[in-house]
Amino acid sequence: MFPRRLAAILNVPLFKRVAFHARRVSGQLDRHFFTQLLTAVGLFVAVATAAVAAFENKLTVAGLGSTLHWAITTVIGSGDSSYVTSPGGWIIGWLLAFFGVALVAAMTGAVVGFVIDFLLKEGQGMGAAGFRDHIVVCGWNSTARDLMEELRTDEYAVKVVLLHDSERNPAGEGAGAYFVRGDVTSEADLRRAGVPEAASAIVFPAQPTNEADMRSILCVMAIESVAPRVRTVVEVNNPAHVDHFRRAKADEVLVTSRLASRLLARSALYPGLSELVTDIVSGGEGSELYRVALPDDYCGLTVDDLSARLRSDHHATLMAISRRGRASVNLSTDFRLEPGDDAVVIAESLGTLAPLRLSTND
Repeated sequence: MFPRRLAAILNVPLFKRVAFHARRVSGQLDRHFFTQLLTAVGLFVAVATAAVAAFENKLTVAGLGSTLHWAITTVIGSGDSSYVTSPGGWIIGWLLAFFGVALVAAMTGAVVGFVIDFLLKEGQGMGAAGFRDHIVVCGWNSTARDLMEELRTDEYAVKVVLLHDSERNPAGEGAGAYFVRGDVTSEADLRRAGVPEAASAIVFPAQPTNEADMRSILCVMAIESVAPRVRTVVEVNNPAHVDHFRRAKADEVLVTSRLASRLLARSALYPGLSELVTDIVSGGEGSELYRVALPDDYCGLTVDDLSARLRSDHHATLMAISRRGRASVNLSTDFRLEPGDDAVVIAESLGTLAPLRLSTND
């Protein structure tokens, strides 16, 4: 029970960040200097113990033990000054107290320096996220800004980490995203963003150019090498690059220009369609699109039965059924639900529906 609780405590994001900075700082320390300092203090305490034991006539095993305890407590500032009564003992006690003050000051300075370094590095995006089952946003553009606003209003309340090479968080301090400053193609920076423990990663091109698409492909390849189970969703500038992203093993590819142009064409043919689609896929008031888990007792239901149950029990409209990661619409009448199937529905809110939880183990 205790090891499990300890592991749960150590998995808290704050402790993970502190551990990351501790490893980083320890790698920059002059270990030879600190080894020599501790050795010198240890030798001084040992010599002082022997000298005080001789001055106070306590050269027995018990006397040496008591004197060693007094010497150590004196160094750390809690020694009993009445332990020594001889002039020689007084002088050694003063020296021990002096070195103790210097040692405590050095330790206090090291702790304060670590805290200041921790706060500065965190503010500059040089830390590590420490989250699990979160979303990593790689890169920044106007689409990414809209996505951040959308995620803030979503009922799933998922943690978001933004990985981008800039001096400060481009999403702003109030965006609710943990900022990691780094290169989206760097495996080390992707690990600091917590990609191996993430549920999904969304890649955005920094500029509307072909070169930005090429960099996004490198980002997808780096993510696949670090965390092949993480779902990668990519925004693409040029439709001709979609096949390249597929070969890089991107899970979902979205050409925003193509999507917008097709929606505009449909809206020209069918007035009001763009407003309907916008309302469904965006947060705020009105109905929204959700992917939800289905109860076990739904297994065996037909599409018509499932649609009726969702309407009567949850006021939700069935749009599609997903099986093994593939969503299907307009299924045949003999289709029946199996364990593990989930549904895509339209509803005003989740209500009592269970959202499909993203996980690296899916």
